[in-house]
Amino acid sequence: MKKNATSTPHDAVFKRFLRHQDTARDFLEIHLPASLRQRCDLETLQLESASFIEEDLRACYADVLWSLKTTAGDGYIYVVIEHQSSPDAHMAFRLMRYAIAAMQRHLDAGHQRLPLVIPMLFYHGIATPYPHSLCWLDDFSHPAEAHELYATAFPLVDITVIPDDEIARHRRVALLEFMQKHIRRRDLSGLTEQLIFILVKEYTNDSQLKTLFNYLVYSGDTRRFGQFIQEIARRVPQHKEELMTIAERLREAGRRKGKQEGRLEGRLEGQRAEAVRIARTLLAEGLALERVLRITGLPKEEITGSR
Repeated sequence: MKKNATSTPHDAVFKRFLRHQDTARDFLEIHLPASLRQRCDLETLQLESASFIEEDLRACYADVLWSLKTTAGDGYIYVVIEHQSSPDAHMAFRLMRYAIAAMQRHLDAGHQRLPLVIPMLFYHGIATPYPHSLCWLDDFSHPAEAHELYATAFPLVDITVIPDDEIARHRRVALLEFMQKHIRRRDLSGLTEQLIFILVKEYTNDSQLKTLFNYLVYSGDTRRFGQFIQEIARRVPQHKEELMTIAERLREAGRRKGKQEGRLEGRLEGQRAEAVRIARTLLAEGLALERVLRITGLPKEEITGSR
């Protein structure tokens, strides 16, 4: 059962005041840095029913979330109060996590863009002044490197735009990248030469090869796939055993599918014949042809035998 978020006297007082719109507006007008305050329309403050504090930490922290309009669109101000006497050295990182949770909540509500979320800490601890940085990047051993990483676009491996010839030079990941790039290709026969070029370099072990070709079987277009594997096995004999095992499994799967389809076709033919027999019996009993056609859904020619 979920605990009541109001679990301490500190918590109750904090929320009683900062959930009141006019009180919250005064608080923000006084304490928001000027550069942030001028971006926020505090007349649009709306209390949000949300808390991002973990269950086991609600005796130590409380939070209030307000939405508002900013010069950049929708935004939020998220205020956390820390109740414990010893402040959390990683509070900046904690605030960052909660701010991201508020962003996710905004997306979950159907919005298409991330909102600005301004995290704030309300501190009333024993140590004074507050002893830790509230820039979350300062939590890293090398903040400058962290800033360089998190203030720019993350690395992207877009395999769709890398030429096959370049992929073939990617050593132990070449086969993975090549197959992932072409997994949706209808005709794999055109990949034979490039695939052989990668395999003969001996960067791929049998286990990896088996896993990857099994993936192709279940995820790719398997038409003529057996012939494709057999051709690869013939040209790259060092992997022949694993490839032929996969090819045999494909043939067996095809045989099973054929039998299942044959049995299904036989059942359908039997059901059709029974429907015709019943229709003709109804006709013999004197039921009007139009009514029999309507009941059975069969064509007139099939019931009467006429063409």
